[in-house]
Amino acid sequence: MKKAVFTLFLLLNFLSAVSARDMQTDIVYGRAGGEVLLLDAGVPAGNGPYAAVIIVHGGGWSSGDKQDVALLFKPLSDANFVWFSINYRLAPKNRWPACLEDVQTAVKWVKANAAKFKVDRHRIALMGYSAGGQIACLAAMADADTAVQAVAGLASPTDLVLDSLRRGGPSEYLKDLFGRETLDEQMLQILWESSPINHTGSGLPPFLLVHGTADKSVPYQQSLNFKARLEAVGIKCDIITIKDASHRIGEWSNFDGGWINEMTEWLVQTLNKE
Repeated sequence: MKKAVFTLFLLLNFLSAVSARDMQTDIVYGRAGGEVLLLDAGVPAGNGPYAAVIIVHGGGWSSGDKQDVALLFKPLSDANFVWFSINYRLAPKNRWPACLEDVQTAVKWVKANAAKFKVDRHRIALMGYSAGGQIACLAAMADADTAVQAVAGLASPTDLVLDSLRRGGPSEYLKDLFGRETLDEQMLQILWESSPINHTGSGLPPFLLVHGTADKSVPYQQSLNFKARLEAVGIKCDIITIKDASHRIGEWSNFDGGWINEMTEWLVQTLNKE
């Protein structure tokens, strides 16, 4: 009986929190490759317009869901951001650049529907975790139609060539993503072109990188290298280092309980600049 009451209490609290941030689920933002592309959205109360954050989940380009990053929803809502957490086409059914195209579609959709969701279309950030970070970073670099005002990469693989050389060949995830098995000349070229570190240049928005020093899936050095490359061309890049944290985002607060607040504050400061 006590367990049932406690479960009901948690459920009511969850529903209350969802209601408070006006979460909308499974909104269609596009169609591609025979699939319907869905996102969830959280819209603050009030008139707005508000800055917006588009979140791209991780999962090695081949798994994952828009609700996997739910730990970010409430902090973003509490800071009066409109947030959109998106699904995208997954490998191996959908090869590169399907996932990148979907994130670009999501950015365009948010801009086109800005008024409906109380978004200031001139204050939009892209945020991605793990594989989603690689996609988000690259989408922000791609073209003017998907230009945003800030990017947050969380444990993001930004140099796929370096990662593949470190492993002695492409990971199973990258094999599924690109449909190639060996690290031959053509694969190296594909990995180079798909690595955000090779697309730095003037005119990019500010970047924030968040990374654990004990990450064995995507080494912390990747973020250090990416930061250095961005700063070399005059792009502002900050980093939140989570000492001793592994790749799993759900465990980061065990090592640094304030990292989400620090990240949110960075977004507030960056997107609210005149």
